[in-house]
Amino acid sequence: MSDPKTGDKPDEEKPKAPAVYKCCDNPQITYYGVTNLNINERTIGSVDVWRCAVCKKLFCEEKQLGIEELTDIVGMPRIDSDAKWAVCISKLQKGKDRWKLVKLKENGTIKFETVDEEIITLKIEDFKIVDDQHWSFLIEDNVNKAIEI
Repeated sequence: MSDPKTGDKPDEEKPKAPAVYKCCDNPQITYYGVTNLNINERTIGSVDVWRCAVCKKLFCEEKQLGIEELTDIVGMPRIDSDAKWAVCISKLQKGKDRWKLVKLKENGTIKFETVDEEIITLKIEDFKIVDDQHWSFLIEDNVNKAIEI
């Protein structure tokens, strides 16, 4: 029951915040750069890249023009230690719907949600999507660059 004077709730009623993710023992995450995504030399979106000055781990955030909603993730998005940030480009889509920020492992598959909310499986080899209708590039190789998609 809440304290009527302060409005404070007992500990068992308070929502528990998730543990703060730390990439290393002394994280010092700073803005590192951006990768712009262009169609006909016109920027349609970007990926903001942040990096820990201590362990050099990268963190990325997708920015699509015209989308102003907040993400449901607080803080830096997590990525497995054996994965890399990449952009997946669909040859089947047009405009801003043509790309999406993804996490790729060296080999295997990735589940990819299309604009039509269909889940497809894409094959990955050497941190690249291998598919006739999709391609990808790694963010770490393209920081502070503009990529024509």
